[in-house]
Amino acid sequence: MASSFPIPVRALVFSVAATLVSGFSNGPAQAGASGPFLSHQALYELKLVKSRGTNAISGARGRILYNFSGSACEGYTSEFRQVSELDSGEGKLTLSDLRSHSWEDAGGKSYRFKIDTRMNDADSAPIDGMAERVGDRIKVKLKQPVAKTFELDGKVVFPTEQIQHIIAAAREGKSVLELMVYDGSDNGEKVYNTLSVIGQPIPGTRSIATPDPATANDQMKALTRWPVTVSYYDRDAKAKEGEQTPVYAMSFELFENGVSRALVLDYNDFVIAGAMGKFDVRDSKPCK
Repeated sequence: MASSFPIPVRALVFSVAATLVSGFSNGPAQAGASGPFLSHQALYELKLVKSRGTNAISGARGRILYNFSGSACEGYTSEFRQVSELDSGEGKLTLSDLRSHSWEDAGGKSYRFKIDTRMNDADSAPIDGMAERVGDRIKVKLKQPVAKTFELDGKVVFPTEQIQHIIAAAREGKSVLELMVYDGSDNGEKVYNTLSVIGQPIPGTRSIATPDPATANDQMKALTRWPVTVSYYDRDAKAKEGEQTPVYAMSFELFENGVSRALVLDYNDFVIAGAMGKFDVRDSKPCK
């Protein structure tokens, strides 16, 4: 953990997510409609706010540039790049460059992804694949890092489905939500158990102690948002003496149009904060 802090794909999607604008088709992993949501570009500034434990670090900084576009007709495209630098405190800096491009069908039926990570001068580690719902299962075909085909439980959700479920749960007044999530990160085969804790709604009329470009935007000022914390657990790890420790947890304020602010990423040994530096609304073509 002390060598880098490339944020997992699912966390990045959360940090600036714009989700589905229509309901899902029938199936065990589907939720109700909650649109419309916003096409946009956002820039996040990352910095170290806490370091602890045996793998403590002395400094970390970075940036995330995220673009979201699409519609319920054509599906949703997410692109981001994260460049980060970590100081181990031993005179050694680690630079990571993470790039991702994904497309998800608006009905949650298929998901395509390409992820590329570079660490210092090492060769890139690409992941390329697609997942498709077939009956009550999900069929995944990987091209990289190794050509492989396998199946997942049909109850597993994709990234935009995950956001859809959280917003739907928040609107229903629920405070806890458990989901299994697949986004193609790690080696392309990983599924995480997630636990989302949703706080009380924050009306758009309430004053904000730390405003940012999102809260200053005219399309955002009147929107309700919710404080959310999502913890990610390794499904393959066995809990030792009680509750299992999450691989990481992410806290943020989620607007009803899918945009999030005030990010806090807890990796157990250190904590990273992500403040929104820029926010631009993009044009979106309505469905015909």
